[in-house]
Amino acid sequence: MLKQTIAELLAKAIIRAQETGKIPSVTVPEIIIERPQKPEHGDYASSIPLKLARAVGMKPMVLAQEIAGCFEPSAEIAAATVAPPGFINFKLKDEWLAAQVDGVLAAKSTYGNIGLGQNQKIQIEFVSLNPTGPLHAGHGRGAVLGSTLCNVMKAAGYDVTKEYYFNDAGNQMDAFRLSLWARYQQALGKNAEVPAEGYHGIYMVDIAKEAVEKEGDRFLKMPEAQGIEELGKIGLASVLATTRADLKQLRLEYDVWYSEKTLYQNGQFDKAMKLLRKAALLLRERALPGSYLPPSAKIKIT
Repeated sequence: MLKQTIAELLAKAIIRAQETGKIPSVTVPEIIIERPQKPEHGDYASSIPLKLARAVGMKPMVLAQEIAGCFEPSAEIAAATVAPPGFINFKLKDEWLAAQVDGVLAAKSTYGNIGLGQNQKIQIEFVSLNPTGPLHAGHGRGAVLGSTLCNVMKAAGYDVTKEYYFNDAGNQMDAFRLSLWARYQQALGKNAEVPAEGYHGIYMVDIAKEAVEKEGDRFLKMPEAQGIEELGKIGLASVLATTRADLKQLRLEYDVWYSEKTLYQNGQFDKAMKLLRKAALLLRERALPGSYLPPSAKIKIT
């Protein structure tokens, strides 16, 4: 906000210089306030004279001096000085800086927050790994970046909802269930092969062993489709629990954990498809392979 204040004061100085005939009237480009490369040059600086010099037909240093001469005193700025090749440098008042301490102490962790968002609702969905295995370092990077973005948007005055969308429907979950089914049978001493397109990580062996310890062989006593489905629920819960634990170590808590499957169970998918068909926005539809999702959900748009 201080940069904005200085930019506004500088814009007024340019207008004053134009109105008094010290510099020609031209359109002023965006005023950028930056930190000087050398601290001895001041606290902030602007290169606006360099940008305006050609348009007004004046040397940058002369132009900078005229603008600086029209810079009126303010509560924040102690001096506006000129430096080659045409910068205007600003030094803050010591008493103004000292007065900021009370504000920082009073605001505590909210210091620097602004009301830009005006409490508008924003949903940020990030990480959202398919629940078929553990997080890796790349997902951790996404978690940190997403969490930071949420914090920034909150500090900017937005009402932020953090969402983790987990894809617990579709072909990848079919492959996960079949892979776990094979590992479960192996853990019970039976011959079974993990599908070539399945998940071969050692974590699948661990989940299967844990299922045997807690549930025994009861899934083998069910019709196979039911056994695969019921065991898959345990596998999904295990992966999500590990994911939550990993994210908690990053001090990341989500507001919403959203299941893709509920889109089909609660009718949102069918509703969206009807709206798209009604608006003639679907080019072509064809059935997708697999049998896990209901028929209405087995649609691929190309």
